[in-house]
Amino acid sequence: MAKVVQYIIEQHHIAMGCGTSVATESQAKQSEKAIKAAVLIQRWYRRYMARIEIRRRYTWSIFQSIEYAGEQDQLQLSSFFTFMLDNFTHLGGESPDLISQFLDPTSDPMEEEGRAAKYEKIEVPDSYPGPHLSFPLTVAHTNALLRAFKQQQQHLHARYVLQLLHETKKFLKKMPNIIHLSTSYTKEITICGDLHGKLDDLLLIFYKNGLPSTENPYVFNGDFVDRGKKSVEILIILFAFLLLYPNDMHLNRGNHEDHIMNLRYGFTKEVMQKYRSHGREILLLLQDVFSLLPLATIIDNKVLIVHGGISDMTDLDYLASIERHKFKSALRPPRMSIDSSQDKGRRKTKGQLPAQSSGGHRSISTRYSSNHLMKPSSGASLSPSSSSLSSSIPESRRMSDVQEKDTSTNSNGQHPLHHRSISPAGILEVPFLDSDVTITPRVPSWEEMEWKQIVDLLWSDPKNQNGCSPNSFRGGGCYFGPDVTLTLLKKYHLKMLIRSHECKQEGYELCHDGQVITIFSASNYYEEGSNRGAYIKLGPDLVPRFFQYQVSKFTRRMTLQQRVSVAEGSALKSLREKLYAHRSELIAAFKQYDTYNTGNDWASAVESVLRLDLPWRTLRSRLVRLAPDGSVEYLSCFEDLHMEQPIKEQVTPSLVETLYRYRTDLEIIFNMIDKDHSGLISIEEFRQTWRLFSSHLHIHVDNAAIDDLARSIDFNKDGSIDFNEFLEAFRVVHKLDSKEKH
Repeated sequence: MAKVVQYIIEQHHIAMGCGTSVATESQAKQSEKAIKAAVLIQRWYRRYMARIEIRRRYTWSIFQSIEYAGEQDQLQLSSFFTFMLDNFTHLGGESPDLISQFLDPTSDPMEEEGRAAKYEKIEVPDSYPGPHLSFPLTVAHTNALLRAFKQQQQHLHARYVLQLLHETKKFLKKMPNIIHLSTSYTKEITICGDLHGKLDDLLLIFYKNGLPSTENPYVFNGDFVDRGKKSVEILIILFAFLLLYPNDMHLNRGNHEDHIMNLRYGFTKEVMQKYRSHGREILLLLQDVFSLLPLATIIDNKVLIVHGGISDMTDLDYLASIERHKFKSALRPPRMSIDSSQDKGRRKTKGQLPAQSSGGHRSISTRYSSNHLMKPSSGASLSPSSSSLSSSIPESRRMSDVQEKDTSTNSNGQHPLHHRSISPAGILEVPFLDSDVTITPRVPSWEEMEWKQIVDLLWSDPKNQNGCSPNSFRGGGCYFGPDVTLTLLKKYHLKMLIRSHECKQEGYELCHDGQVITIFSASNYYEEGSNRGAYIKLGPDLVPRFFQYQVSKFTRRMTLQQRVSVAEGSALKSLREKLYAHRSELIAAFKQYDTYNTGNDWASAVESVLRLDLPWRTLRSRLVRLAPDGSVEYLSCFEDLHMEQPIKEQVTPSLVETLYRYRTDLEIIFNMIDKDHSGLISIEEFRQTWRLFSSHLHIHVDNAAIDDLARSIDFNKDGSIDFNEFLEAFRVVHKLDSKEKH
């Protein structure tokens, strides 16, 4: 475009003549027309690019808002499980075995020894065509693994996977919480961000930057697994290089190195599909490995690398003393039994509690709300004090509801969660349970303080405003401002903070005056062409150099318009499914916001239900049909979708919508009950699933309706339910997609 304009201007100069040349009147007119044409073309091009940029930005906002809403749902479900596990006995029942073994596995040394010896008894058949491993590993072994995974050969045999994990676990036990590296022994250190199961990105990094070696050290900053389909292969490669080059390959823990997160985001399912016979053993061993991953890396005592971020309470000295292996899940806080009056696990000699922030007292909330699930809004009034874990406290995702209900303020006109402190009466309300039981809160233990430090490192995000506030959008960790960054860097004489955790369109982003760098290495994270991946190289001068890439067979052939259109279509498709999942609530909101049916309050009604903080007025024309007068035909936003429901007669419409909206939560509960991961559960186990499900959502589902539903799903009448078929029965189908298939 610029070349075209430049050419026209040059022609104008030629027409005007130079030196002794005299422009004729016709040449002058022609020149004037050329200039006007150039201006018009430039103006059109700028408008065209502005429209493209608007579409690109709202597409990105849709992807990110839906992603964070899913994380909030996961944290809510985990909070509910945690509360049940801690307090079920007090409320009048025995500990729920179906979640206790998964969320709070006991570590039996004898059992661990048995598991360690078990892999030696697994035979590798002669017919196995994949790579063979022997320990200690050599370069030939890592090359064989890379070659096999590039060629998409058979999965590495379970015997070798288990042995690799045992060796990795033994090695990680010797590692400190914070790794200290130096560039003085090498030219540069390469730092990579989230990979999320995208093996092609890892292979491209190695192709462009070279394999890990003593001359080419790497730091991988967490989130190796989930979302992508090759998480197992990524772990095998990273752990193999870790054992081969223990001084030059370094792995930080991310918030997805967590067995509870893996239930929702696909890694658990991937392991069970690839290793049916030994999948459970692999998953149990991975819980230990993940919990032993270091929490941070420091380069030359000047650059701090953590997965998520920091808070105003982050204390690196205190973090160095934490027994990190105790926290197998950052979503599973230390056991906080309500009938326990003393902290049995308190250590008197190891470390001190982090000092209070100079900006104000940081209170630890032990109050739980029994309100229904709600979404946050960016306009929420957040506390000036920080929140080390909004993930354990359901209200943190509901900070935005200050203005939603009159009942959300206390007698003094203040929101009861504004300072995240204990309620005036000292009451602990039971989350998601219809109960009047009240319990006196207790003082946080040392383990709880340790846990909050870890959560802040794994879950936090930077913000542009000063201060530290609950990360209500994700539901866990905190938002930390430039002042928090500056305070920590000055305290520990650091130069910069490198973190990951957030997808960036260019693969990296700088904020806080360049002192915080976000690096993200999974390209095409949301959709083909949605973002680039990147990695950083740091030399002795500690000046970061960024390298970008994009794994794709098609993206390079596509124009900018085509790339934006593909990503936009995918984002709008996901958003339409979100609208359909809340159909009943939205219809009620349309009536509430637009009593006289003027068709002008669609955006306000949708935001009041979904709480995604999206530019709904801009999106309106893409999601609903507009009448000739510009008003919205409200119900048209549901027309593009329909529910595939072969058991329609047995299930009421409201139950169908509930099933679809919370199908992921249902699947997580089911996987906890289905201990052998067979995909089948008994009718009684199905009822247990529903008891947990209805308690979690604070909804009443009639027992007779549950029995009718169970019988209708048990097609062959053998007393077992195929849960995958059950979930498929409540899948939303886009009519446009259906037409294309036919």
